[in-house]
Amino acid sequence: MGARPTSVLIADDQPKVLRAFAAVLSAQPDLRVAATAPDGAEAVRQARLTRPDVALLDIRMPEMNGIEAARRILQTERTRIIMITTFDLDDYVYDALTAGASGFLLKDVRAPDLVAAVRTVARGDALLAPAVTRRLIAEFARQRRRPAVPDGHGLTPRETEVLCLMARGRSNAEIAAELVVSEHTVKTHVARLLAKLGLRDRTQAVIHAYEIGLVVPDSR
Repeated sequence: MGARPTSVLIADDQPKVLRAFAAVLSAQPDLRVAATAPDGAEAVRQARLTRPDVALLDIRMPEMNGIEAARRILQTERTRIIMITTFDLDDYVYDALTAGASGFLLKDVRAPDLVAAVRTVARGDALLAPAVTRRLIAEFARQRRRPAVPDGHGLTPRETEVLCLMARGRSNAEIAAELVVSEHTVKTHVARLLAKLGLRDRTQAVIHAYEIGLVVPDSR
């Protein structure tokens, strides 16, 4: 018996987008569309009924926008959120990420990239769309930077190293190679630092690293 398919909720007020995304994801044997919704309020209701693994939420929807829907879903569910937007530097994207979203996609995303994004976020082990997401996080974190707390974040020196490398877009394999440790060890460090910081996933960790000044925007 195979693994349980990843269940997905899709919410968008454009029927064409909703149908297209549902068709692409339903065609994958490891993915299952649990529900669809035309607005944020219905998305929240469907999330509580179906408890999906991943929710794709349009940022701008009637009744309730995607950001508020994400907040409400994450209050009670362990669903991972992907926001859908028309523009890659949408002013609302950073608010969505800080509300708990794991990343974002453009509405014109290619089918293979949509499928890969859902799988990536479901695993919770990589930053979604690293180049664009990281650029956006850096820009808004630059505006909203909190005072740096290099000794007050509660992480060990090695966990801090891992967090810095995550914030620079490194995968677990790349971090393992750079630190000369096993990938399993990196995964352990990632899990521990997320738990210590009370963060949901890698995207939230990247935001945190920028906001406290642990990583300087545009640094390498």
